[in-house]
Amino acid sequence: MADADNHPNATQNPVPGDNILGLPVGVDADDAMRIAMRRDRLLAALTLTAGVGLAVALPFALKAGAEFFLPLTTALVIAVALVPVLEWLERRRVPSALAALICLFVFLLLANIAIAAIVVPATDFFRLLPTRLDRIQNNLAPLLDLYSSLEAYVNRTLRQIASTPIRQPRTAAVAAPGSILELAATSAPAVIVQVLFGILIVFFFLSGWTRMRQRTITGRTSFDGAMATARVIQDVVDDVSAYLGTITIINATLGLVTGTALWAIGMPYPAMWGGIVALLNYIPYFGPVIGAFLLALGGLMTFSDIWMALLPPAIMYGLHLIEANAITPFVVGHRLTISPLLILVSLSFWGWVWGTLGALLAVPLLIIIQTVLGAAGKPDIAGFLFEHGTLVHQQRGRRGQRGGGEG
Repeated sequence: MADADNHPNATQNPVPGDNILGLPVGVDADDAMRIAMRRDRLLAALTLTAGVGLAVALPFALKAGAEFFLPLTTALVIAVALVPVLEWLERRRVPSALAALICLFVFLLLANIAIAAIVVPATDFFRLLPTRLDRIQNNLAPLLDLYSSLEAYVNRTLRQIASTPIRQPRTAAVAAPGSILELAATSAPAVIVQVLFGILIVFFFLSGWTRMRQRTITGRTSFDGAMATARVIQDVVDDVSAYLGTITIINATLGLVTGTALWAIGMPYPAMWGGIVALLNYIPYFGPVIGAFLLALGGLMTFSDIWMALLPPAIMYGLHLIEANAITPFVVGHRLTISPLLILVSLSFWGWVWGTLGALLAVPLLIIIQTVLGAAGKPDIAGFLFEHGTLVHQQRGRRGQRGGGEG
């Protein structure tokens, strides 16, 4: 045994053809490191290519399958926002199914009250639009005269430059529905199915939330994995519910104050306008602009003086600026602060995929994605493209150490 222990080949080649590191004969550690790095880089390249392909194809799949993905995503966001209420009820020994039913009933009640407060008056108000066109034209007469003069000047200039007259592009006539009943007959069934589908998703998600979370956490193979999973789930619930709850209170207050101010100046249907302002304020940047445009249209329909007609959108936008620049940053704080660039990208993306509802879901979905990526880690695409793996970090560390020694 002593001779075997002292023999040099006894430790160097325990297995024929392999050395102590398990490497083939003739391959040293540096070559093995380079081979391993090339293999890892190839796998990373394949993963990156598959990820890019998925990212390119996913928006078109979501847009094409909007009838399924839109109510599903909306229901999941609403359900996540209702989880704190569900857990509050469960802590008071309310059964999960009954707690989920209570949450769903309260949400549907509030949603129906809000929709009724907006839709019913809006139908009556905008039904008067054809009869108020003369008043709108009289209010806009100075602007229309200026536009007509400018258009005449432009047309005269173009006739002098061009040798042929300008041809107006032909527009295809689209047949509008003959009645509201016809419109409802063509669109209502699909909407009803999607709403019922979303309601069922919310109920079953909430009723099985506690068991699903427990199975997700206990299904991890390690304690660290279970704790990380629990932390991500709790962060998603806390962030989404905190954002939607806080923004809902702020928007409702803004709508109430706006409606009161419009009532004070004699604007009809102030509750309707307050509800419209509160709803559109869920869409950052673009929602208040649309609200101001609608209020300007309503003011032109109501008042005979142009300056009085422009007072409602001025009041609304002034209150929005106070809310957006002073109240919301103070109430929300830095925990839920999101980059304006990311908000614009998210609004553009989800608005393109799912329209107005997609724009309403843009910020909650952005919060969910940011929370999950913050816990799981973000892919270092720039490092993969412009660096050479972990050796660069090791070389930087050595350079830093040499620089520190020389200093």
